[in-house]
Amino acid sequence: MAVSEPARPAQGIIGLVRESLSGSDQDYTTGDLGRSILLLAIPMILEMLMESLFGIVDAFFVSGLGTQAVAAVALTEAILTIIFGVAIGLSMAATAMVARRMGEKDQGGASIAAVQAIWIGIFCAVPVALGGLIYAPELLRLMGGDEHVIRTGTIYTRTILGGCVTVFLLFLNNAIFRGAGDAAIAMRALWISNLINIILNPCLIRGWGPFPELGLLGSAVGTTIGRGCGVAFQFWVLFGGMSRLTVNRSQIGVDFPVLWKLARVSATGIAQFLVSTASWLGLVRIIALSGAAALAGYMLALRMVIFIILPAWGLCNAAATMVGQSLGAGKPDRAEKAVYAAGRYNMAFLMTVALGFIFGAEHLLRIFSSDPEVIRYGVACLRYVSYGYGFYAWGMVTVQAFNGAGDTTTPTLINLACQWALQIPLAWALSSGLGLGATGVFAAMTISESVLALIGLWAFRRGSWKEQKI
Repeated sequence: MAVSEPARPAQGIIGLVRESLSGSDQDYTTGDLGRSILLLAIPMILEMLMESLFGIVDAFFVSGLGTQAVAAVALTEAILTIIFGVAIGLSMAATAMVARRMGEKDQGGASIAAVQAIWIGIFCAVPVALGGLIYAPELLRLMGGDEHVIRTGTIYTRTILGGCVTVFLLFLNNAIFRGAGDAAIAMRALWISNLINIILNPCLIRGWGPFPELGLLGSAVGTTIGRGCGVAFQFWVLFGGMSRLTVNRSQIGVDFPVLWKLARVSATGIAQFLVSTASWLGLVRIIALSGAAALAGYMLALRMVIFIILPAWGLCNAAATMVGQSLGAGKPDRAEKAVYAAGRYNMAFLMTVALGFIFGAEHLLRIFSSDPEVIRYGVACLRYVSYGYGFYAWGMVTVQAFNGAGDTTTPTLINLACQWALQIPLAWALSSGLGLGATGVFAAMTISESVLALIGLWAFRRGSWKEQKI
């Protein structure tokens, strides 16, 4: 007995992980909150990790083709950031509406909402694809590419943007599955996409086996086919009755009232993401005034932060699904408790990360750079950002809670206030006015994100999101 007792908690944890990865039949509107959040969060974390692999895989395999090829991929990824912003905004609305209908036990309504989200994604993808096919050289030039990069990268950019419907649908279908509580299916779609991308990229770039040697074009073709296979898997599950949410033929048509409602919520969701992206570009511009070492240190630190806090975003997305389904089930108190539980988990995780960054920043950065100036700025960035992680944990969760309720306007207004009215002016004042340089920008980031978290919590506690109709 003494030997078996300690194994029970481990078996419980292992069982929870297995259930989350295989797909759970849990009704997220009832039962233990902590268990529900973790069942949703674990596959969501892995899903996000897989999404981040696309750019890494492309950069890795293209690196042997020369500087111009790498630059073309980097510039195309920058263009894709805008497309991701639109897709993420659409996804917020899709998750919120599907989750609400699922919470109401309205399977038909959830299916109709899912189909309308897919139609919106297709409608948005068509003009983007046409623009990319026609204006790829001009877009690369607009992003700062020289003639060598434009000549090398045009075919890559045309192929990636021309196939952008796969980007929209991959995001949207996974948002639908998350809203339905089928996070494991969303995770599997990205596993399939990445596996095919990893196999096809080197084969098509270098002409291995029966594949033609396409060079840089091969990377674009491999990535697009990989995403397309992920979308095909999503549709196979969605229309084949293999998930909580099933679409039948009678629900495939356009439902304009539902489509319009989704579009309206999506508009502020897109604005929310673009406000944050534009703020980030503003910070980069201010940091660049301190020199290349400051910019390189910031970029290295930022990449490290984005990768390491992926579990935090998994928890936030789980909270969004819990809020949407609980509101649909007429249980706003459960929705509120779920957000507070996710916030506590998130704070515990990010405070642990903060300790690692504060005391181990230099060792971590030396893995990627040996330049003492780059490391100095990177260490400063990691440490300053870490000081605000206790606040940031709550800001992330409350913003996603509003999105899960279908209230994308409140987070957009909070982002505008904190990131544009506060962060950018404060960064400029501390950096240039007080002569703190890039360190002043890092301090402004911590201050503004902490204020954002406090305002987010205050707005959340007011409870108006509980009355949000969608």
